[in-house]
Amino acid sequence: MKVRAQFYAQLRDLVGSREIDVDLPEGATVRDLLEQVYAQQPKLRLHDKSIMIGAGVEFVDRNYRLKPGEEISVMPPVQGG
Repeated sequence: MKVRAQFYAQLRDLVGSREIDVDLPEGATVRDLLEQVYAQQPKLRLHDKSIMIGAGVEFVDRNYRLKPGEEISVMPPVQGG
């Protein structure tokens, strides 16, 4: 299944893109998604302990099961306006 990871603030600057599409097996979790992202963008792993993950309008944990086509927000703990 394909999932889109969207990056915000300094994480977007580290990745050099607002979003990337990631192919994952059915039943994959946010943890699986992050491992794939870190494999492509190793410098993001340094922020692993502090990032927040959103699915839709809710924050989710790393055990959240992803749905095909879902857009997942990967953001630092503080967002400013």
